Order: sequence, then structure tokens, then C-alpha cells
Amino acid sequence: QVQLVESGGGLVQAGGSLTLSCAASGRSFDSYAMGWFRQAPGKEREFVAGIRWSGGSTYYADSVKGRFTISRDSAKNTVYLRMNSLRPEDTAVYYCAAAKFLVTVRTMYDYWGQGTQVTVSS
Repeated sequence: QVQLVESGGGLVQAGGSLTLSCAASGRSFDSYAMGWFRQAPGKEREFVAGIRWSGGSTYYADSVKGRFTISRDSAKNTVYLRMNSLRPEDTAVYYCAAAKFLVTVRTMYDYWGQGTQVTVSS
């Protein structure tokens, strides 16, 4: 059974930092790409960042470029999202997902985690 389990969300002040984790299990993700998405109340789920498990190439949404960093630890089967210089508009539920390709399209992702809440206060 494939599982993606996010953790690390919480409440932080604007300008602060958080690191989200996504632990993957249930199959090999070596040929997959992992993505982070977020969904704010009343808005659509949007792509934030992605990484190819093999090779480690990355891609970021313009809104987070230079502030967020995605990385992976193959030994732990875990993907991270380091978020710096957080803004109130970063407030959302953050989801981890897996797809066969590094894409920004939500519907291309096959597996999803349950999400973790990130709240940034002003």
C-alpha cells in the first residue's frame, strides 16, 4: 500500500521558517518525481515545488522561488520542503504527491498525502 505522510506544519510568524517532510512507503519511487502542492481556503490546489527522485533536478513555482527549497533523502525515502521568509499568503494546507514525471499539473500526480497545515501570521 502506497503511503505519503506529511509532517512539520504549524503556526509561524511572517519572516519565519518551517521544514515539511514527506515520508514515502509502499513502492519504489526511484523513477518518480515528487511534488509539493498547497491549497488555501477557497482556492485551487497549486504546484509549489518538485524534484526528480533520480538525479535530484528541481522546479519551483515563481511565487516561492528563492524562498523554498525542495530536497530528498533517498536512504530515508523522504522528501523535504524548507520554507524560509514565510509570508501570510503562504498559509495553506501543503500536500506531498508523486508522479511519473516532474510536472506542475495536479492531475498528473498518482499518489497524494493527507496534507499538513501551515499558518503564517502577520
